[in-house]
Amino acid sequence: MRKSHPIRRVVLATAATVSGVVLLLSLKPASDPAAASAAGAAPQATAGQQTPQGGTQPVGAAGSAGSTAGTVTGDATQTQYGTVQVRLTVAGGKITKAEAVQAPKGGLSDQKTALAVPRLNQEAVAAQSAQIDAVSGATYTSNGYKKSLQSALDRMKTSAGSSTGTSAGSSGSGASGSSGTAQARTVTGKVAQTQYGPVQVRITVSGGKITKAEAVQAPKGGLSDQKTALAVPRLNQEAVTAGNANIDAVSGATYTSTGYKQSLQSALDQAGG
Repeated sequence: MRKSHPIRRVVLATAATVSGVVLLLSLKPASDPAAASAAGAAPQATAGQQTPQGGTQPVGAAGSAGSTAGTVTGDATQTQYGTVQVRLTVAGGKITKAEAVQAPKGGLSDQKTALAVPRLNQEAVAAQSAQIDAVSGATYTSNGYKKSLQSALDRMKTSAGSSTGTSAGSSGSGASGSSGTAQARTVTGKVAQTQYGPVQVRITVSGGKITKAEAVQAPKGGLSDQKTALAVPRLNQEAVTAGNANIDAVSGATYTSTGYKQSLQSALDQAGG
């Protein structure tokens, strides 16, 4: 038998070794289990970070800091064709809604009011002031609207200033100081129509009590002037004293007294009783 050459044996051994290595590599899993587990852990960590963020969403913070909406009613303005009175809905120091709670009505006035008031309401919200254009063909209504709107804006600024002062005073004072700084607000009742004219009452409320009452509208002209001058001051005083609408009618001014009590009750209802 012929002996194998030494070089040939080396070549065959090397080839066998290479073949074995190639075979082992082909049998090894395509993905490293350690790498796969690390890759799977990364999304879990990310999801874990998102969970606490979802618990403290900015929406919640914005909701807690949001401004509370409120309404402000302007003075009733008398025009040649009737009374105009504007009420504003305010949020965050801005007008979000304007509406005429009173406007001229009857006959041609109905058409002019239907034409003018929606446009005036829209302009008031857009301008955020009383510097709005009069509606052509409804000059008197427009002027009355602007006057009542301006008074509502003035009242809104006054209310904002008083609330700011109250907050500053309560933050710089002790418990006794904060208890004595209840914020006052004004509420205007609905108009009560009487045989001799409309009656409307506005009250100032602080600490759950009526601190001031006044009639922003009352019958006038002729004998009504005398009865109004006699009755309204007494009714105002009685409203503050009683703290409710259960007040006595003034003798000789029954219609005015009844209308006053009705409007006073509606103001109290708006103020929360």
